[in-house]
Formats: sequence, C-alpha cells, structure tokens
Amino acid sequence: MYNSFYGYAMSVCDRYTSRDEDASEILNDGFIKIFKEIHHFKPAYSDVISSFKGWLRKIMVYTAIDHFRKNNKHQNVIELDSAVVHLPIESETAVDKISHDEIIRFIQDLSPAYRTVLNLFIVEGFSHDEISKHLDISVGTSKSNLAKARKQLQKILYHQNKTLIAKNA
Repeated sequence: MYNSFYGYAMSVCDRYTSRDEDASEILNDGFIKIFKEIHHFKPAYSDVISSFKGWLRKIMVYTAIDHFRKNNKHQNVIELDSAVVHLPIESETAVDKISHDEIIRFIQDLSPAYRTVLNLFIVEGFSHDEISKHLDISVGTSKSNLAKARKQLQKILYHQNKTLIAKNA
C-alpha cells in the first residue's frame, strides 16, 4: 500500500513544506495514522481506489496541519514590501511560461504560515473559519496570510517574467 500510494501522498505533502525532509516526515506520520486506522475506512462510493485516495489525501492534509502547528506556529513571519506589483500586459505572461514544478517551488518558497493557508484555502477548499480552527489562528490572520501569500506569489511571478524577458531580449 505504501509503495502504491507513495507518489500521490508525497505530492500532497510537498505542497505544505519547503523541505524534502519535512515532506517525508509528514508522509510517514500520515501513513502511520493510515495503518492504525485502516479498520475504520469505509469506501464513500463504489470506486474503492478513488475513495481510498480521497481518505488518504484527507489524512495527509490533516497531518500536514499538525506538523505546521507543532513546528512552525511561532516562527517569525516575514513582512512583505508594501508596494503593489503590477504585471505588464503582454500576449504571453510569466504564468504561461512556467512549469508545474516551478509553481510548486514558488509555493514552497513562501513562509510556512502563508504556504499553509494558501494550500488549505485554494487547493483544499477550506473556508477561513475552518482554517482558523485547524491552525488555531484568527479568521483575520487567515485572510491576511492568504492576501500576503498572493502578493508574494505575484511578486515572484513578476520577477520571473522580467528575467524571461531579459533572457529573450
């Protein structure tokens, strides 16, 4: 089971941390929970494999939340520049030129607080109320971290676009 779902589970864990060691720790902790609780698994629909993948994904996400709370809750959050970055309007933007792996790397470069809120809100579809309860932060902090994560990603994409334009000039 571990080998069969390793790649899928690791792709979930990678979104919540910037270090491979932390992603491996989350993955292993998640599989320990799965092995301990497998007797509670009941397929939600007829496709047992897809149902199991959804259950596994949920456990990995909650394990990543636990990891965040345990290791990163009190780390200092770096404030971003207050300047607003406007991307130039061109036919091809930086987003059009970057790969999936680069996007994941950019997300991994965010601070742990920003990265976790961004993943929970955008990827997992949690509400700010749910995020605040799971991370033990206020709703306002959740909204603020999401806004700051978006600004930081916008800034990264702006610099990526400028670099690509300079290389092509």
